Amino acid sequence: MLDFTSNLAGDELSPAQASRAAPVDDQALLDAYSNAVIDVTERVGPAVVRVETGPKAGSTAGSRAERGGLGSGIVISPDGLVLTNSHVVGTSKTIRLRDIEGVVTDAQVLGVDPDTDLALLRANHARELRYATLGNSKRLRRGQLVVAIGNPLGFESTVTAGVVSALGRSIRSVSGRMIEDVIQTDAALNPGNSGGALVSSAAEVIGINTAIIQGAQGICFAVASNTAQFVLSEIIRHGYVRRAYIGVSGQTAPVPRRHAVLAGVENKMGALLMQIEPDGPAARAGLLPGDVVIRLDGVDINGVDDLIRVLDRDRIDRTLAMDVLRLGRLRGIDIHPVERKPATRQAAS
Repeated sequence: MLDFTSNLAGDELSPAQASRAAPVDDQALLDAYSNAVIDVTERVGPAVVRVETGPKAGSTAGSRAERGGLGSGIVISPDGLVLTNSHVVGTSKTIRLRDIEGVVTDAQVLGVDPDTDLALLRANHARELRYATLGNSKRLRRGQLVVAIGNPLGFESTVTAGVVSALGRSIRSVSGRMIEDVIQTDAALNPGNSGGALVSSAAEVIGINTAIIQGAQGICFAVASNTAQFVLSEIIRHGYVRRAYIGVSGQTAPVPRRHAVLAGVENKMGALLMQIEPDGPAARAGLLPGDVVIRLDGVDINGVDDLIRVLDRDRIDRTLAMDVLRLGRLRGIDIHPVERKPATRQAAS
């Protein structure tokens, strides 16, 4: 009988074998992780403020809206520019900011963009504030360490850590428009974290915390910093985010295979127009309810979200080629989008 048992009692281990056999010391790794989170917290934490909102415009006495709410915000310049979520400020009559030292200052809304759930505030009577830097969210990688800083459930300066779970997600905003290029993370977020900072290990803000999925564990979302940078520049320049508008409402609908073959197109889905605004760009171009948009300005349209996405600021006041299916036949139409009216907030009474 062969004996496969190993007798190492009298054998000496080689240095390589000894290193493999030695227990792994995780202390250094744990210290590096902790130090990274601590460094981020100390550098960015003072720039995260608590956003306290007063009664909503039009609220009734005793209602929840009358009591206002709490959220978070990020100071992005020493003279008091603050990024937060548009759903945090809503139509509030009064807004106050409370920093990490407990100093309170009033703030005014410079602009809101419900389509990306972002708002820009300015702190009144505040100068030389601690501020954070917006990073480049395009450099993110799945699995990268991120730290979320905010005021969940009213608990100020709370820090949670996690990783980037996914990139390029899309979620629907309160306006119905899709927010593109959203960051998914498992860093714990709770009500009150909205508008807070999602920060990289380099202490750069790479996202603005915006949403969670109720009932799910570790599925949280942040608007990418590159999107926030675009919205910020638009609000500073124009007071709102400029987008194109053609005056239609519609829904995503399948393109019948026989219609696609007859028209020589590959689209399986398109944007079915349900209503046309009188005297709007679509009406002037001759579009009719029941038309299915399959291409605009050379971009394939596979649903309403694609149509909305293509109608950006670069297509304002330009004549664009649009392909639609009408009664199964392909038709080419020229349309001239105009600038969409900006989102407005009801003035404080």
